[in-house]
Amino acid sequence: MQSPGFWDDQERAAAVSAEHASTARRLDAFRSLERDIDDLEALEEMAAEDESIVAELDEQRSSIAARLAELEEARLFSGEYDAGDAVVTVSAGAGGTDSQDWAEMLLRMEMRWAEARGLKPELKEVSPGEEAGIKSASFITRGENAYGLFSAEKGVHRLVRISPYDAQSRRHTAFAGVEVAPLVEDAVDVEIDPEDLQIDTYRASGAGGQHVNKTDSAVRITHRPTGLVVQCQNERSQSSNRDTAMKMLRAKLIEREDRRRREALAKERGEAQDVGWGSQIRSYVLHPYTMVKDHRTNVEAGNAQGVLDGDLDEFVRAELLRRAGDGHTA
Repeated sequence: MQSPGFWDDQERAAAVSAEHASTARRLDAFRSLERDIDDLEALEEMAAEDESIVAELDEQRSSIAARLAELEEARLFSGEYDAGDAVVTVSAGAGGTDSQDWAEMLLRMEMRWAEARGLKPELKEVSPGEEAGIKSASFITRGENAYGLFSAEKGVHRLVRISPYDAQSRRHTAFAGVEVAPLVEDAVDVEIDPEDLQIDTYRASGAGGQHVNKTDSAVRITHRPTGLVVQCQNERSQSSNRDTAMKMLRAKLIEREDRRRREALAKERGEAQDVGWGSQIRSYVLHPYTMVKDHRTNVEAGNAQGVLDGDLDEFVRAELLRRAGDGHTA
């Protein structure tokens, strides 16, 4: 960063500066932990002679354990795109209105978890359901290890509850899916032929800026060779929506190619392949009892409402550890 001409290339300089800041934060956290562990030894000796210090000792131990767990988690992000930002898409599955309502609940849960983790989720597109909920929604989440973290949420999420849309109050099962792709700003490894794109503009609906419902500013891009569709409606102008939609398309193409490579490797090794949309990763049961269970790691939580409010750390960490044990990267 101190070399002559470093700031001549603003984009590269910004990327290097961001990497420097991230590395400096990790180093500071490590050194701070080293100091506190040294202090802990002295505190234990004092607590052996003075009981009034025991509470402070317990508090210090808990703090160190939590920070060690965070460092251990950071070690798990070894994939090519893990450290970067992510494009997250939530889609309603089978189950009609119940699934569309569930998709909206799932979107809220994922965005609240992102905020709790100190990430910055930006909602880019929402397609409302016919009666309630949403058919789909996409958001970009920015921050350290965003893609690595959200990759643990990929798959189908299943909800079991008494349906508020059933006049006879019967129990219903609803499904919604979470897709996650790496947002690569400088995607030099992805070539998109403009001839392969169908670009449609339409009038945005729902919450948004002053222009919503007045101009055809929302953009939908269809990539004909793959059938991938991306939409963006929450930027200030049609050109901004188009730029963001193109970034989202690149992200999905990268994720698609990455998945194909993993599946090819798995086939060569004779391993079971990830079936993508068909893989049910977690169940959320609200009736006749309350429990959330992750089917990949068997982690369970009785406080289903807490999980739906964004308390996902235990599930995500367990999945990241499972992958690390399997030698699998996102």
